[in-house]
Amino acid sequence: MNKIERKLHKIDAEDKAVGRIATQIALILRGKNKVEYLPHLDMGDIVQVSNIDKLKFSGKKIEQKKYYKYSGYQGGLKIKKIADLKPADILKRAVRDMLPPTKHRVNMLKRLIIN
Repeated sequence: MNKIERKLHKIDAEDKAVGRIATQIALILRGKNKVEYLPHLDMGDIVQVSNIDKLKFSGKKIEQKKYYKYSGYQGGLKIKKIADLKPADILKRAVRDMLPPTKHRVNMLKRLIIN
């Protein structure tokens, strides 16, 4: 089997919407930008994101958007507002949710470097 060559992709996040940039990152991490893409193999590249503090949020997302986490027990619903999180955590969560929930997702997220 051939060794997978991983290139470094640098993305500037200045004045870009979170969802738009997260789709680009997820596509590269998964390896769908390569000709030899196979869905059952982890063939993605390394992605380095810079200027994360200058991400753009449209509308009133900063005040209104919430992330929910439920433990399964009564009273176990935890709510976080997007204003309480760091921009790096917001982007990492968006990318994580765009990747398939397989055993490769953890390794794909390890190749995401946020500066």
